[in-house]
Amino acid sequence: MSKENTLVNKIAQSGLITIDLEDYWGNESIMPFDLKHYLVRELVLMEKPFREVLQQHNWEQYENKIVALYCSADALIPMWAYMLVTSYLKKVKAKVIFGNLEQVAEKILLQQIGEKIIPAEFAEAKVILKGCGKRPVPEAAYILASELLLPVVKSLMFGEPCSTVPIYKK
Repeated sequence: MSKENTLVNKIAQSGLITIDLEDYWGNESIMPFDLKHYLVRELVLMEKPFREVLQQHNWEQYENKIVALYCSADALIPMWAYMLVTSYLKKVKAKVIFGNLEQVAEKILLQQIGEKIIPAEFAEAKVILKGCGKRPVPEAAYILASELLLPVVKSLMFGEPCSTVPIYKK
């Protein structure tokens, strides 16, 4: 092949850094703890029966796990109920996060992004936040990544290296 017929990968030569926020999803399993199951007629929480059922509950299943603590019923739950469940879960070294499974997964993703994206590593870089993948990434993750990167990058884009949407250019 002559020099003029040689294929050149301009994307590889561009110095673009692609960050796939999907890679920050943890693979920890999250166990739900829904207070709905402890309500009378899914409406009201009664202290004495609630305490009794919690004493009989198998807490070992949550040992060293992440637990999503929430109530899926449309009921007013007193704050002490969440605190009481948390006290049992902490005895088995569970990590308790308030919210349903989807909310807790998102909170963990945001925590991972906040801990693992080190802005200084992207100083003066041309960065693309990858836009599509196998698993949906919540908007909050893109906002957090943008907040972390905007002060240091040369440019920030969204999408794929072959078709990006420019967001910021220094």
